[in-house]
Amino acid sequence: MRPQMNSLARLRAILKWLARAAGRNRRSFRFMGNNMHYTTVASLFMLDIAAAGILLLIMGVIVVLPLSSDPLRAIPRTRMRIWPLEDNERRLLRILSPWLSPMTWVVVALALWRRVSLGLVALATGVVAAGFLTSGVASGNRATPWRWLPRFPRPLNHLIRKNLREMMSTLDFCCGALIAVATLAWRVAGMLPAAAFFPLTAVAMLTISTCALTLFGLDGAGGMTRYRLMPLRGWQILLAKDAAYMTMALVLAIPLSIGGACAGALVALAFGHNASVRNLRPQLRWRFQTGPSLGDALVQVLLMVAAGAAVVYSSPLFLLVCVAAWAGSLWWFGREIDRTWH
Repeated sequence: MRPQMNSLARLRAILKWLARAAGRNRRSFRFMGNNMHYTTVASLFMLDIAAAGILLLIMGVIVVLPLSSDPLRAIPRTRMRIWPLEDNERRLLRILSPWLSPMTWVVVALALWRRVSLGLVALATGVVAAGFLTSGVASGNRATPWRWLPRFPRPLNHLIRKNLREMMSTLDFCCGALIAVATLAWRVAGMLPAAAFFPLTAVAMLTISTCALTLFGLDGAGGMTRYRLMPLRGWQILLAKDAAYMTMALVLAIPLSIGGACAGALVALAFGHNASVRNLRPQLRWRFQTGPSLGDALVQVLLMVAAGAAVVYSSPLFLLVCVAAWAGSLWWFGREIDRTWH
């Protein structure tokens, strides 16, 4: 009887700790401060229910995957191996831990709701299972696609690749990727009119625009120390960030309007340098990025849309104005990095 009680006590203690870790994980999913959230609220105030609904749907679909991750990932593998657990205890822990995820209960509720079709239940189960399984793969030591990025000119090659890996491991990029993949499918099927290219481009650039306001947010304290020790000028450090952001924007814009995307991304960076350099805000990977203020977000979004519309609907020569604005911002805030960081 006593060994069985000890076994239950061990499992209860582990599950209690995992429940606290899962709660902290859920609270880390913040929508407030992201440009998509601000635009959704603004759309509701303007009574544009369709736009607000689309943005909420995109954010909701993307956030399902990390919310469905395996709770046991919170325990390092080395620690899990050395814990004094019997094989049957490990199996029971494996069976019980998925029930700590809120998405498991959502799937069960859909399955028990008679008004929900079997196809929708199967779709929800597949999405949640995908999030659960991919989180297990990501936690291993296998090679990831982020390691096979293209090479860039030296001496900024590795710095740009590092920045690109950071930006692509945000939920902002995942939202943009969802729009790009859906748009590509519609174009291949011949279901997307040409008039929709730029509006969808604006939405795709909106999804990653917060990253331009928080270029150094994912570097952490150690990363900022390394920047101060690097034999690089301030504009070179900032250029490595901008090159990664522009690469990400061009990848998302492949099935859309390339000119409009370039104009919007350049203006987003030109405006975002100020907040990125002067207002360092720590960010988390696989979460939505958080900008400095509502005012910065609204001004940036309006400038992006205006610049993209000018290039697409008026003249491609406006792209030169965007390049000039970005280059001037790069030079100015590169000098500020040299003055304040080194």
